[in-house]
Amino acid sequence: MAEKYSDYEQYTDDELIDRLRRGEEPIMDYIFDKYKNLVRSKAKSMFILGADNEDLIQEGMIGLFKAVRDYDMGRDASFYTFAELCISRQMYTAVQASKRQKHLPLNTYVSLDSGKTAADGDEREEMKLKELLADKAELSPEELFLDKERVAYLQKAIEEELSDFEHQVLDLYLTGMSYGQVAKVLGRDEKATDNALQRLKAKIRKML
Repeated sequence: MAEKYSDYEQYTDDELIDRLRRGEEPIMDYIFDKYKNLVRSKAKSMFILGADNEDLIQEGMIGLFKAVRDYDMGRDASFYTFAELCISRQMYTAVQASKRQKHLPLNTYVSLDSGKTAADGDEREEMKLKELLADKAELSPEELFLDKERVAYLQKAIEEELSDFEHQVLDLYLTGMSYGQVAKVLGRDEKATDNALQRLKAKIRKML
């Protein structure tokens, strides 16, 4: 942390935000500096959705500003948790608004079972999905052409079969978020989010 901010390091986030709201404006710069790595980390995870990294960082800083503005010390669990949520929401909203994310990434695979032990049938389905979305660097031109056709088929089927909410859940789940985190970003009930996740898994398995 820069030396000019050393006087603030001994205070909690709640104390700093209270002082900021009392008119101590330099604290905002300190909070931005303190949480810039969190913003960058979130930008990296959201990059899978197809947005420009620098744009995401900018949106993340806007989300951080909103977190400072809206944080309720008596209601929210901690400023860090609230800031993380605001940053993720701001980035995801920006991605959705830009219409950049229309398909699943072609070169990235995240297990739909998020590390859970799968039954034999589920494991085969996960492997098929992995093969469809894996890195294509070692494929021949002929294999690459056929593989692109399979991926295009899967993408088209997903676009047609998944509801808007299921699309949103899948987009965020593929960034590595848990269904609980997805629910918070989308402002939805955890049970409804988990149900949507189970539905979309079932639909994708049928496609495979």
